[in-house]
Amino acid sequence: MKANRLSKLSLAIGLSVATTSALASPQAFMSARSFAMGGTGVAVAHPSAAPSANPAMMAAEQHGWADDFGLMLPSVNARAADEEEVIDQVDDIQDQIEQFEDLKFSNQADAQAKARQLVDNLEAFDRDTMRANAGLGLGLAIPSNSLSFGFFANANLTATVRGELDENDLDLLNDIANGVRPPATTDLDAELNSRGRILASAVAEAGISIAHSFMLSNGHALQLGVSPKYVQLQTFQYTEEISDFEDDDFDSDEYETDKSGFNLDIGAAYAFGAENQWNAGVVVKNLIPMELDSAQNHPTEEKYTLELNPMVTAGIAHKSDYHVITAEVDLTKKEAFGYEDDTQWLALGAEFDAWRYAQLRAGVRHNLASNDDNDGIEEDTQFTAGLGLNIIGVRVDIGALYSSADVGAALELGTSF
Repeated sequence: MKANRLSKLSLAIGLSVATTSALASPQAFMSARSFAMGGTGVAVAHPSAAPSANPAMMAAEQHGWADDFGLMLPSVNARAADEEEVIDQVDDIQDQIEQFEDLKFSNQADAQAKARQLVDNLEAFDRDTMRANAGLGLGLAIPSNSLSFGFFANANLTATVRGELDENDLDLLNDIANGVRPPATTDLDAELNSRGRILASAVAEAGISIAHSFMLSNGHALQLGVSPKYVQLQTFQYTEEISDFEDDDFDSDEYETDKSGFNLDIGAAYAFGAENQWNAGVVVKNLIPMELDSAQNHPTEEKYTLELNPMVTAGIAHKSDYHVITAEVDLTKKEAFGYEDDTQWLALGAEFDAWRYAQLRAGVRHNLASNDDNDGIEEDTQFTAGLGLNIIGVRVDIGALYSSADVGAALELGTSF
């Protein structure tokens, strides 16, 4: 029943993103280039990624081969953190319950041994957490000397799975293991109350971007951009006793809440230096605060609130025809939803370009808000790398991510001219 639980959950997450709305994202969407450069982009985004990263960058000076049209279709990324192999633990415990039920009438000694094994496994299962992130996006940009226009729709969904031990289960199983209670009088399917819980969030957004470049009296250019967008918040909370836990049920309507409305991103970019080799950028996302409470369908469930608050990120970059080096920082903190870590990223990224045809990328980012008291998997320092290839007008970008908790990858197809 159970050998492919993690792949089933990942598929369920992906399908939920695709069917929830046009597209969705709890944290800011990252193109594959941004993914490979430590999540940076506010001061270096190419036109197709600018509507999601910083709309002002659509009007910024780009390479000559990327300043007339940009298309990202599609861009996908995924991350997973599952050191304790929570889904596999659920599988093992469900198997042991079935084995106990098969043995309780025919072999009392083996049934007692199975109860003792369940004690160990349930204790190990308690508060173990896995997290999966899936992202999907597209973008279109048409830069010009007057007004630049773009369209974007992007998606990220975060889902966490956690084990929750009921202390009464240990008393029951210890009584069976020690011969105090005959196995044949016990129905573990009905009497065990330890649980698995899935808590997930998504924020769907799709919109347009408009940007304009202003020439200042000092000879440098200032770009301003705005992205009005439609946003849909969603939460999913599914809790079930471990014997009946099915991770692909988490997105059923009864476990979901949703809310939608209009919102706004604004951004600015400024090029300076003797040859405009420096670029600074700042973006404010989600100017209108929104929030949504999760569903409560189980007696043990708490109400969690998904908050979409204004997020401010600033960055600076140095660039030439052959390199980009950038740094950026979140000036505001994103509060965690459920079993997640608060996040406030400080990031460095670099790209080295071989005559337009190939790009080598690397990055690192550190979570300034990470702490040991978070209620989920810690997000601390992440290392990234990637490669871009331009083949007969088609751009292929790949990225990879690694940390002490996470592994991830990104892939993007597109074109620019």
